[in-house]
Amino acid sequence: MRVHKSNSYTYICIVNDTIEIRVAIFEDNPIMMDAYRSILNGSPGYKCTGSFSSCNTWKHDIQKSDPDVVLMDIEMTGMNGIEATRLIKKEYPSVRILIQTVFEDDTKIFEALCAGASGYILKNTSPVKMLEAVSDVHTGGVAFNPLIAARVAALFQQFILPSPSINTYQLTEREKEILNLLTEGMPMPRIAEKIFLGYETVRGYVKSIYQKLHVASATEAVAKALKERLV
Repeated sequence: MRVHKSNSYTYICIVNDTIEIRVAIFEDNPIMMDAYRSILNGSPGYKCTGSFSSCNTWKHDIQKSDPDVVLMDIEMTGMNGIEATRLIKKEYPSVRILIQTVFEDDTKIFEALCAGASGYILKNTSPVKMLEAVSDVHTGGVAFNPLIAARVAALFQQFILPSPSINTYQLTEREKEILNLLTEGMPMPRIAEKIFLGYETVRGYVKSIYQKLHVASATEAVAKALKERLV
C-alpha cells in the first residue's frame, strides 16, 4: 500500500509486494524522453509511470502518474521546471524531484534547490549514474554530479550567510563524518562504501541526523550544516 498526501486530500494506491521506484518524466525533447523511458522500464526496480512534454498540467500529471521521483527538465514551453518543482513540492511534499538539465548555471542550480529539488544532474550523465541518482533521492539522499556538488557547496556559502552554531545538536563523530560527506554531494551508497559501513546502517545515521537537525531532507541538512558551520 502506498499513501500520497496533498494539502487538499489523501489517496491510497494498492500495489504488489515488488518494490519499484515509480518515476514521472517532464521533458520536452522527445528523443531524450524516449531514452529516459527506455532506461527506466528496462532496469529492474524502476518504472516510468508517466512522461509529459510540459509542466502546464503538472497537478493532473502527478495525480495520474503517482510518482515517487520526478525527473524534471528546466527549460520547457510554458511553465519552467523550477516553478513546477516549487508547486509540486508544496502540494505533494513526499515526491522527490531530480533536476536533469544541460545547464550548469549557478543561478539555476540555486533556484532549483531552493524550490525543493533533491538533486541536480546533467543530461550527459550516464544511464547507470542517472539510475543511481534516482535511487539516492528516493531514499532521502541528495544527488549531484561531482562538478555540481562543488558548485552547490560554494553557492550555499555565497548565498546563505554563515552563522556560528549555538547548538551542537548532539551529533556523534560518526554523524558529523556522514554529514560532512553529504555536504560534498556524496550519495548514501557511496558514503557507505567510503566509510566501510552497510547501506542500511548509513541510512539509519542519516535519519538520526535529520531528527537532530530538525530537517526533512538532505538538502536542508546540507544548508543547515554550512550555515551553522557544523562541518
